[in-house]
Amino acid sequence: MANLASATKSSRRDTNRTSGKPSKPKLRCAVYTRKSSDEGLEQSFNSLHAQRDACEAYVASQKHEGWVLLSGAYDDGGLSGGSMERPALLRLLDDIRSGLIDIVVVYKVDRLTRSLADFAKLTELFDQHGTSFVSVTQHFNTSTSMGRLTLNVLLSFAQFEREVAGERIRDKIALSKRRGMWMGGLPPLGYDSVDKKLIVNEREAETVRYIYEQYLNIGSIAELKQTRA
Repeated sequence: MANLASATKSSRRDTNRTSGKPSKPKLRCAVYTRKSSDEGLEQSFNSLHAQRDACEAYVASQKHEGWVLLSGAYDDGGLSGGSMERPALLRLLDDIRSGLIDIVVVYKVDRLTRSLADFAKLTELFDQHGTSFVSVTQHFNTSTSMGRLTLNVLLSFAQFEREVAGERIRDKIALSKRRGMWMGGLPPLGYDSVDKKLIVNEREAETVRYIYEQYLNIGSIAELKQTRA
C-alpha cells in the first residue's frame, strides 16, 4: 500500500508537470530615453540614466508576463521631441522593422514624441510590426483602444505645451530686441557686443563711414569694390 501511495503521488507530480500552464512567450522590450537639452548630461548619473532605471525596473516587474529586457541602449540626449530626426530613435525604428522588438518602453509619453502627427506615424509603424508602446509612469499601452485614446489626449497637451513654450521664447526675443538688446550672433561691422548691447567700435566705425562716403561719391557698389580690392 505504501508503494502504491508513493507511486500515486509521483504520478500526480508528473501529471502536474505535463498539464501545467504553458510558459508565456518572451516579449522583447526596448527602453527609449530622451532629454531635450544637453544640461546635466555630463554628470555620472543624469536624466537619461534615471529614465532608464525606472523603465528597466518596470520591465523586471513584468517578468511573469514574459517581458525580457534587450541589452541595446536607445538614448537621445540634447534632442527635441518635436523632430523625428534622432539617431537613437531612428535606430529603434529600424530594429522594429527588422522584427527585433515587441514592446517599446518609455518613462513618459513625450519622451518618444511631442508631435501628434509623428505619434500617428509611429503608432502605424508599431501596428504593422506587432509592437506595443508602454509608458511606465502613466501606465498606458497602445494595444488597447482606451490606451490609444488616452495617449492621444496626453500628446495633444504635450504638443500644446511645446507650442506655448515656443511662443514664449519668440515673445521674449522680440521684447529684448525692442529694448535694444543684442540677441546673439556676430555683431555688424562697427559695433561690439557688450552685456547684450551693441556698442560703437570707433575704429571700425571709421571704416564704415568711409565706405558709405565713397559709395555716395561713386554711386556704384561694383566700382566701390574694385577701388577697395
